[in-house]
Amino acid sequence: MTLTPSRSPCGALKATIAGETCLLRCSGAMYVVAHDVLIVADLHLEKGSSFAVRGQMLPPYDSAATLARLEDEIAELNPARVVLLGDSFHDSRSIPRMAEADRARLERMAFGRQWLWLEGNHDREALGAGLDRLPGAVIETLAVGTLRLVHEPRPGDQFGEVAGHLHPAAKVAAYNRSVRRPCFLTDGRRIILPAFGAFTGGLNVKDAAFSGLFATRPMAAALGRDRVHALAWTSLL
Repeated sequence: MTLTPSRSPCGALKATIAGETCLLRCSGAMYVVAHDVLIVADLHLEKGSSFAVRGQMLPPYDSAATLARLEDEIAELNPARVVLLGDSFHDSRSIPRMAEADRARLERMAFGRQWLWLEGNHDREALGAGLDRLPGAVIETLAVGTLRLVHEPRPGDQFGEVAGHLHPAAKVAAYNRSVRRPCFLTDGRRIILPAFGAFTGGLNVKDAAFSGLFATRPMAAALGRDRVHALAWTSLL
């Protein structure tokens, strides 16, 4: 399948994934146009408070910052469905640690639309125990047109798979130094989304964890401040 991304007026890349037109947004969210679905992966809410419990102090504002970015995406696109693609919470006790203001923000965002939490390896226990405190429903996987949404990418050529989990990041040389940015990774048949959370970091797409996931060399769609940059595999470090 030939991947031919084009620039959207909002700075996103418009790409066809398994026959579905998708907008790869600067925030790291993906919008499936024909189905009015917004997808984000790996929020890792309450990661800062999780580290604090273990004695490693981080600024306790990651959940608020992450939810504010998601709120901006929802305000702009007004999607009928929002799918959180797993690892939305960092550990099993994240939901009780959430500030009331952050839980109220979730309720406001979910109001009037379908809100779906897809289970990830970090938050399966949290979602099982805390759904009464959250809007929406918990699912294991979801079909959206020709796309199949999962948390962790499966090995081999998985046509239509949309996954997170690996936190892909692209590394390139620019201005006599290396630059590393979160990115989408796709060959037009499947796609791996960048982590959406404020404290999530990224794994270089040249890491062995990505080996064998794509039938052909994928494109990295790196997140910039106001646009997503399509990068050829051969340009990556």
